[in-house]
Amino acid sequence: MSCRIRAARESDVGALYKLAKLTGGGFTNLPAERKTLAEKLERSAQGFARESESPGDDLYVFMLEDFETKAIRGTCQVFGAVGTDRPFYSYLISTRTQKSAELNRVFHNQTLTLTTDLEGSSEVGGLFLHPQERAGGLGVLLARSRYLFIKAHRERFADTVLAELRGVMDERGNAPFWDALGGRFFGMSFPEADDFNAIHGTQFIADLFPTTPIYVSMLPESAREVIGQPHPTGRAALRMLENEGFEWDSYVDIFDGGPTVTASTDKIRAIRESTTITVAEGIREDGETMLLASGRLADFKACYGQVVRDGDSALVDPKALAMLEAGPGDRLLAVKR
Repeated sequence: MSCRIRAARESDVGALYKLAKLTGGGFTNLPAERKTLAEKLERSAQGFARESESPGDDLYVFMLEDFETKAIRGTCQVFGAVGTDRPFYSYLISTRTQKSAELNRVFHNQTLTLTTDLEGSSEVGGLFLHPQERAGGLGVLLARSRYLFIKAHRERFADTVLAELRGVMDERGNAPFWDALGGRFFGMSFPEADDFNAIHGTQFIADLFPTTPIYVSMLPESAREVIGQPHPTGRAALRMLENEGFEWDSYVDIFDGGPTVTASTDKIRAIRESTTITVAEGIREDGETMLLASGRLADFKACYGQVVRDGDSALVDPKALAMLEAGPGDRLLAVKR
């Protein structure tokens, strides 16, 4: 396998735009709008260049690159702290219990409340793998590399990490949840609102969204049945997040109703189980397959490699070392695949 993860460059805008056009919509962090993507890459470059080691309004974009051909086959993103320069909105599902003495009945009604509870959390998102590459563990490479980046730069990230999963939508890109709720206040289709949010931010939500709780029972069945459900193509991503220790705690996306999952940063499996190894002198082609990472900030790279460990030292296969631009004496983060 000759693919590696590397920090994105501003010159990647063309490749990123090609990937964005393949998403089918609903990816707020990867809009098919070249100017917006160029701005994202500029912001990412600023994040990698920032010297202060503390959580901030940083975006870090990564590319999945075929090391031999230099073709870009996927992308992913990490946000230092959401909601620092603009509100980060979610709907919280809660239950309101009411009793009628006259009817001698108790009613348990679910409500949706607009909140900014998750502000200040770090976020992993923007993960997209080229449709022709959805085999061989590359999706796992994209996803887990982000956690090694967080561990390597732990001071830059919050104590909670969240991930928003795309919700259910039809083949035309319309979302039943949006049509039943947000669309009634904005006069926009879901694709229009999602694109607007990706380009202009969230202020229009604060201006126009209802701030009072919404009774779920008042929504049509088409909307109720998709609340908290990921898009069918996102179920594998949800399983990967759950395997890392993420859990759903009743927060959903305000646009499509997809689930927002969270995890304690230091309890994320890849962060908890990864260790530091020192590359030893010698060549070894076989060994245990591990996810490896090297470098800091814009020099960060990650790939799979064959590793033979001897305490804190390890022989690493030459191909992996070439992709990591590492050699004997260098220290790598390593975690079992």
